[in-house]
Amino acid sequence: MGSTVISIPDGEGVTLKEKKRFQFSLQPIISYLREHKKIQFSLPPIVSYLREKTTKHDMRKLMHSVKVGIALVLVSLIYLLDPLYGQVGDNAMWAIMTVVVMFEFFAGATLSKGLNRAIGTVLGGGLGCLAAGLAEQVGGIGDIIIVGISVFIFAALATYTRLMPKIKKRYDYGVMIFLLTFNLVVVSGIRVEKVLQLARERLLTIGMGFAICIFISLLIFPIWASDELHDSMASKFEDLAHSIEGCLEGYFKFVSEKESNEKESKPTANFSSCKSVLNSKLKDESLANFAKWEPWHGKFGLYYPWGQYLQIGEHLRELAATIISMQGCLQSPRQPSTTVRHSFKEPCEAVGSSLARTLRELRESILKMRVCHAGDSIVPKLKSMRLELSLVISPSKLATIENGDGFAIATFMFLLMEIVEKVEELAKEVDELAEPAGFSTC
Repeated sequence: MGSTVISIPDGEGVTLKEKKRFQFSLQPIISYLREHKKIQFSLPPIVSYLREKTTKHDMRKLMHSVKVGIALVLVSLIYLLDPLYGQVGDNAMWAIMTVVVMFEFFAGATLSKGLNRAIGTVLGGGLGCLAAGLAEQVGGIGDIIIVGISVFIFAALATYTRLMPKIKKRYDYGVMIFLLTFNLVVVSGIRVEKVLQLARERLLTIGMGFAICIFISLLIFPIWASDELHDSMASKFEDLAHSIEGCLEGYFKFVSEKESNEKESKPTANFSSCKSVLNSKLKDESLANFAKWEPWHGKFGLYYPWGQYLQIGEHLRELAATIISMQGCLQSPRQPSTTVRHSFKEPCEAVGSSLARTLRELRESILKMRVCHAGDSIVPKLKSMRLELSLVISPSKLATIENGDGFAIATFMFLLMEIVEKVEELAKEVDELAEPAGFSTC
C-alpha cells in the first residue's frame, strides 16, 4: 500500500515538512571536530589562565581603579548632600577636582601630590589674599597696578624656581599650584568682595578632597612605591644572571666542523631583559622619589637609603650594557672555529655559572634583606676569576691560534673579564647597602 504525506500548515503558511528542511544545529559539527581533534576547548584551563594573569599583573590595577571610584563617590557627597553643600556651595567642585588630579597609583605619589598641593594652595592663597587686600586699600587705578606688579613678581620667581633641578624633582607640582592659586585669588579679589571667605571655602573643599585621597590611598590596600622599587631592583639581578648564562650558552654551543663551515651558529641568547634594565633609569628615579614621601611601613623606615638603590641601579645598567656588547661577538660574521671555541669553553662556562650564582646571591641578599658578606666571600672569588681568565688569554696561547681566530676569541674573553669586574663593583655596593638599610645577619 502506498502512503500519503499530508502537509500540515503551522499557522504561518509554512508546512512542517518545509520547516524541518531549514533546521540547523551546530552540535553535530562540534562533535565531529572534537572526534577528529580539529578543535580543543576546555573552560577550566581558560579560567585558571585568566585568574593567574589577573593575580600577577592586573590585581593592583583593579584595586587602584576601585579605590579611585570609592574616593570620587565619597567626595561627590559634598556636592550632593544639602547640609554639606550648604557649607561650601559651588566650591564643592574643587574637592572633586582635587581627587581627580591628586589620586595616583602609588601611595607615595598620592602623598607627594597631596602635600605639594596643600603647601602650594596655602602659600598661594595667603599671599594672594595679602596682595588683594593691599590693592583694595589703595583703591582706584592703584589696585590694578599693585595686582599687575604682584602677579609679575611672583610668576617670575615661581617659574624660575621650577627650573632648579632639586626643586623640579620633588616640588614642581607644588610650585605650579602656588602660582595658579595666587593668580586666581589676587585677580578675583578685584571683582569679588568677600575674597577671604572665598579663599576659606575653597581651601576647606580642597582639604576635604586631600583627606579623602590620603585616607583611601594609605589605609585601604595601599600600593607602596618602596615595595615596587625593592622588588624590581632584586629582579634585575635574576634577569642579568639569565642573560649571562644564555650568552655563554649561545657562544659555546657545540656544532660539528661541517655545520660550522656550511652555516653560521646562531646565538640563542636573549638580550631583551638587558635592554629593559638599561631603560629603567627614569622608572627607578620616579619610584625612589615617591618612596621618600611614604610613611614608615613594614621593613622600610622614614630614612631608608633609597639613594643607594639608585647607585646599585647605575651599576646594574653598566653591567647590562657590557652584556649587550657581547651580542656583537655572537652575531659577528667572523666567528672563531668550533675547535678554538671548544678549547676555551670549560673555563668560560665555569666563570659564567659562577657569575650567575653570584648575581642570584646578591638578589637574595636584597630581596630578603640579609647581609651577603661580599667583602669576605664574593669579592675574593671574583678576583680569582679575573686572574684565571687573564691566564687563559695569555699572549703565548693566543699566538698559537691562526686565521684571526685569536682576535675574535680574545675580544669575547676581555668582555667576560669586564663583566667580572662589574659584578665585583656591584657586590661591593650591595655590601655597603646592608648597614644603612638594616639588613639582618642571619
